[in-house]
Amino acid sequence: MIRCLIFALLFILLSCSKDSHRYEKDFDTPLLKQNEQLRLSGDYDALVKLNKDYYQKAENAGYAEGKALCFLNLGNVNLPLENYKRAEFFFNKAEKILKYSKSNIHRAKFYNDFSNFQLHLKRLDKSFEYNTLAMNYIKDTKDSQFRNDVLFKIYYKRGDYFYRKKMYDPALEYFHKAGKLDHSGRAECALGDLYLYGFKNMDSARFYLSAIAEKSNRQGRTDGVALNANTVLGEYYMITKQYDKAEVSLLKALEINKKTKYVFAQYTKYVYTDLKSLYESMGDKEKALIYLQAYTEERNKSDTALLEAINHDMEGFITETETDSEQHRSKVLLLCIVSVFILSLVAMYLWKTIKQLKEKRKILKREAEQLKNQMHDNSQEEVLELARKNDPSFLDIFRQAYPGFIEKVLTLNPDLENSDLIFCAMLKLHFTSKEIASYTSVQPRSVQQKKYRLRKKLNIPTETDTYQFFDSLV
Repeated sequence: MIRCLIFALLFILLSCSKDSHRYEKDFDTPLLKQNEQLRLSGDYDALVKLNKDYYQKAENAGYAEGKALCFLNLGNVNLPLENYKRAEFFFNKAEKILKYSKSNIHRAKFYNDFSNFQLHLKRLDKSFEYNTLAMNYIKDTKDSQFRNDVLFKIYYKRGDYFYRKKMYDPALEYFHKAGKLDHSGRAECALGDLYLYGFKNMDSARFYLSAIAEKSNRQGRTDGVALNANTVLGEYYMITKQYDKAEVSLLKALEINKKTKYVFAQYTKYVYTDLKSLYESMGDKEKALIYLQAYTEERNKSDTALLEAINHDMEGFITETETDSEQHRSKVLLLCIVSVFILSLVAMYLWKTIKQLKEKRKILKREAEQLKNQMHDNSQEEVLELARKNDPSFLDIFRQAYPGFIEKVLTLNPDLENSDLIFCAMLKLHFTSKEIASYTSVQPRSVQQKKYRLRKKLNIPTETDTYQFFDSLV
C-alpha cells in the first residue's frame, strides 16, 4: 500500500512537469519579441503589463520556465535605470525556478542576463564568466527562433565585453556573429561605435552609423536603436568637424530621447554633453551652457518620476505573483493530503525548505552588503573618471560621493568661486599638481600658484600639508 501511495505521488508530480520545447513557438518567442520592442521604445508601462499577462499564462499552464522569463525581463528593465536592488530581486526569482530546469536554452538566457547585470556593476571579468556559462549551455541545443534570440544576445554581450577590454578584433568577430541573428540594428550600432572609437576607422564607422541612422529616421523609429545610431553618428560628425551635420544628428537624438521617456539613462548624458561640446566647438557658449544646465535638470526630474512609476508597477506584479504562488501551493497541499504518510513527507520537505531559505537569506544578506560596497566603489571610480575627463558634471557627482565636504569648505570662505571648489575637490581626491595640470589643460606652474592662493583664501597654516588639511574636513 505504501509503495502504491509513493508511486501515485511521483506520478502526480511528474505529470505536472511540462516539456518546455513545445512552448518555445507559442510562448517564449512571442514574449521575447514583444518585450524587446517595448523595451527599445521605452514603453515600460506596457512592458510590465505584458509580462504580467504572460506570467499568468505560464502559471495557468504550469510552465515554470515561462515564469522565469517574465522575471528575467523585469530584472533587465531595472538595469539601465541603475535600480540594482530591484533587478537582483527578479534575477533571484528566476534563478530559483531555473535551478531545477532541464531547458539549457532558458539556463543560457539566465546566465547571459546575469552577465549583463554584472557588466552594469562594472564587474567585467565576472560578466565574462557568466557569459561563458551561457555559451556552454546553449552550444548543443536544438535550433529554433527562441534559441537564435538568446544566442544573439550572448554574442552581443561577448562582443561588448571584448570592446570594453579594448580587445577589438574578437569584439568585431562577435558583433558580426550577432548581426547575422538579428535585424533590429543593434549590432550595426555596435560595429559603428567599435570602428569609430576602437579601430579609429572613420570610413567604416560612417558606413555603419549613417546606414542604420538613415534607415531608422526614414522609418520614423523612436526607440533605443535610433537613439544610439543618431547619437554616435553625431559624435562621428563632431570628430570629423562636420558641425552642421553633427547638430542635425544630435538634435534628432535629443528628440528621440524625450519620446522614449529618458529610459536610456546613458544616452541622456551623452546627448546633452555632446550638444554642449558641439556648441563650444562652434563658438556658441550660450547654447553650450543651456544644454549643460538642461542635462542636470532633466536627468534628475525624469529619473525620479520614472523610477516611482516603474516601482509602483513592479510592486503590483510582485503582489499578484506571490498571491498566485500561495494559491498554487494550497492546491498542491490539498492533493498531497492522501494519507498520514504523505503528510509526513510533505512536512519533512517543508522543514528542509525552510532551512534552505534561512541559509539563502543569510547568503542574500551577505551579497547585499557586498553589492552595497561595490556600488559605493563604483561611485568613487565614477568621480575619479569624471575628474580625469574634466567633465562639467564632476562637481555635482563629487558632492554626492562626499556629502558635506563642499559645505565645510564654504564655511571657511563663502566667496570661493566654482573653479576654486573644483580645485578643492581634486585635492581631496589626492591628485598631484602634475595630474591636475594634465586634466585641466593648464601649466603645472599655474596649478602651484592656484594652490598658493587657495591656502591664503582658506587660511591654511604654512606648516600644514594641503592634502592632510582637506582630509581632515570630512
